[in-house]
Amino acid sequence: MGRFPHAANVDFHSPLDPSKAATAVLDDQGRIVGWGPSAQRLLGHSADEALGQSAARLLETPSGLRLSAVCKTRQSRSVVMDLRHRDGHTVRAAVTISPLSRRSGAAAVVMAAELDTLRSWEAQLAMLQGLATESPVGLTIFDTDRRVVWGNVSTDLELGGIAQYTGRSAADLFPEGEFISRHHPPDEDQVMDHVLTTGEPIIGMHYRGRAPADPGREHVWSCSYHRLVDARGEPLGLFEESLDITDQYRAQERLSLLVRAGKRVGASLDVRRTAAELADVAVPQLADEVLVDLPPAVIEGRQPPTRSAPGHGLLRMHGRTPEEFWTSPVSYPPASPQAMSLATGRCVVGGAPPGPAGEVGPLDEAGAAAPHSCLFVPLLTREAVLGLATFRRNSNPDPFGPEEQTLAVELAERAAVGIDNARQYTSQHAAALVLQRSLLPRHLPQQSAVDVAYRYLPADSRVGVGGDWFDVIPLSGARVGLTVGDVVGHGMHAAATMGRLRATVRTLALLDLDPAELLTRLDDLVAQESEPDGDDGLSGGAMVVTCLYAIYDPVSGRCVWASAGHPPPMVADASGSVAASPLTPGPPLGLGVLPYENVELDLSDGSVVAFFTDGVVEDRGQDIDSGIDRLAEVLTWQRCPLEELCDRALSALPPGPQVDDATLLLVRTRRLDAGQVADLELPSDPAMVARARTLTEHQLGSWGLSELSFTAELVVSELVTNGIRHATGPVVLRLIRDRCLLCEVSDGAHTAPHLRRARRDDEGGRGLFLVAQMSQRWGTRYTSSGKTIWAELAIPKDLDQDQGHDAASSAARGSRRLAGHA
Repeated sequence: MGRFPHAANVDFHSPLDPSKAATAVLDDQGRIVGWGPSAQRLLGHSADEALGQSAARLLETPSGLRLSAVCKTRQSRSVVMDLRHRDGHTVRAAVTISPLSRRSGAAAVVMAAELDTLRSWEAQLAMLQGLATESPVGLTIFDTDRRVVWGNVSTDLELGGIAQYTGRSAADLFPEGEFISRHHPPDEDQVMDHVLTTGEPIIGMHYRGRAPADPGREHVWSCSYHRLVDARGEPLGLFEESLDITDQYRAQERLSLLVRAGKRVGASLDVRRTAAELADVAVPQLADEVLVDLPPAVIEGRQPPTRSAPGHGLLRMHGRTPEEFWTSPVSYPPASPQAMSLATGRCVVGGAPPGPAGEVGPLDEAGAAAPHSCLFVPLLTREAVLGLATFRRNSNPDPFGPEEQTLAVELAERAAVGIDNARQYTSQHAAALVLQRSLLPRHLPQQSAVDVAYRYLPADSRVGVGGDWFDVIPLSGARVGLTVGDVVGHGMHAAATMGRLRATVRTLALLDLDPAELLTRLDDLVAQESEPDGDDGLSGGAMVVTCLYAIYDPVSGRCVWASAGHPPPMVADASGSVAASPLTPGPPLGLGVLPYENVELDLSDGSVVAFFTDGVVEDRGQDIDSGIDRLAEVLTWQRCPLEELCDRALSALPPGPQVDDATLLLVRTRRLDAGQVADLELPSDPAMVARARTLTEHQLGSWGLSELSFTAELVVSELVTNGIRHATGPVVLRLIRDRCLLCEVSDGAHTAPHLRRARRDDEGGRGLFLVAQMSQRWGTRYTSSGKTIWAELAIPKDLDQDQGHDAASSAARGSRRLAGHA
């Protein structure tokens, strides 16, 4: 027993065994003539007290059994008796009386044991018999050469008869079987050698194979191995316990398969990847191959067709990555199991049906065998059929059982949900891109002030939209408004807010407000929108918005800008030196705590100005100063084309996903030639109106725009007259030849002119009406010294543009001459 310290109470010797039972010898008169130590332990009487006494004195109650008669018979008897212990308590015992030869002088040997101890031993014996004859656990004994010695009934049934394997090696039992558990020797001979050598049992190994009695179905057993030793501790061999856990193992495999499917299928929000994920999860555990067929509408993100014939117009998904993805058309006949599955919305089991149109039939070009079994499962969600999944078994001969069909349906349902989510995402992504394109400038307007290039990289690459915006806004006087802004956040909400603010900035810019005034009004608007007074689900508290707005004048080369919490622009002049703008940003929009201030800077012709958002210069691994230095280094190449500079700037960004939306707007400034601008200061004298008309005619002639003389003279006459009549001090007439003819009259008054309809008997009030009718645009802008009324006249396309450009030098002389005559 010392070899089994945890099994000290296990003893398979019978309690009536002579080595253990209480033993006494009786003569033919029933007197005790022999008394063993075990009898003393059972009843407490010593040998001196028991010898010579009648055995009947040891009985608890008088019994009809005559011991003297029993001792004289030649047959053994077993009875249950109540015996009296020396201390007086009763011992219920099982007693066996065996007669002896008469020549010995004794009549019988009596062996007794406690009845409870005997019953316990009998239960253990019954248990051993049950293991050998009734237990589902297979028990097999091998000798030290790993040859079969014995097997119980369960092993006999699995092997189709144990007798034919007795004396054969263990490898002969399941020649194609294999261990599928890890962290143990993979070969059965190695497992047995390890147990025989070390004595360490190996428990719970999973073994997969086909039993000789059931070769058509693959089984899984849980196997344990224990060494057998004799009383001296010498190895006798080993025995194997095996329990068929096929159903439990497959249930566990199905559960783990569903867990993997929940983690992997549909995680990509891409229809093609979801189809590939279904195949990756199901192969090879459930099937050898999985095919997914979808309608083109689902792949493109549209609603699946509801009235098309089942099995027609499907595309088969191929490839695991976007690079190798391709589709092939398939079509199933109406009577095919595939069409039946699509029509009924239920799974259909098939054998080896012919393939659909466009697919190789039962034998491929290499002559390979058709699949043993096919399972066709429709991809259903929300009462719509999204497509068909085909599970095929080629090498596995087992058909799809009911549990596997249920598993395939669950996998198809998960895949259908993922495909439908991917379809909706594709649709929403397309809508988001349309929204983004509609909110950002589609085509930058034509203007002469700057050359422009830009890049926009949203941080949310899945949706493709964000909160950054930029714009280039043509203004009066050949000027241009430049803006860049940032709504903190990503996605649709940020994009919608960005669109509203961009439209607001454009509207305010067309009022010819200076940058500081524009940001002040925009600040009030953002503060109002940030108030939590709606339940639309879009207002997530106070918005954080930054914005920078600049106005560049190509006539003077002066740029004025103001910032609401936005990074200042960087300027690279024509010599290549780069410096940050001397601009201290004001508070972000919506706070209303400090006023905004304008900063003016004279820019040389050909300077490059970089307007950007935080995403261009900020990164998790670096501080903002490093990002600014990186952008400044790129701008030192300012002589390169702007598109190339944009690419250089974005390629210098750190690799990996963007933390924030990145928007970069690069502008190269241009100055209008002196010959394209004519200035004339006129005293406040009505007689100067005729002089202004005459000088306008001369200037247009020098520009080759004589066809516009009548219209331009009329507009100039009305604007100058209005300025002289309502202002004090001189007025300034400016003519600019750009993409159109610009006529501007500036004065020192701040009163706003109003367009009104004059009555029939009114002597005045028709001037601005005529200006509005004769020009394509007109308006008023205010400055610190007064106001400027301007009008734009379209230049006919049939005018000789080259003639106008050749006359630039004479126009310049004409301008100086006009000023001298004035």
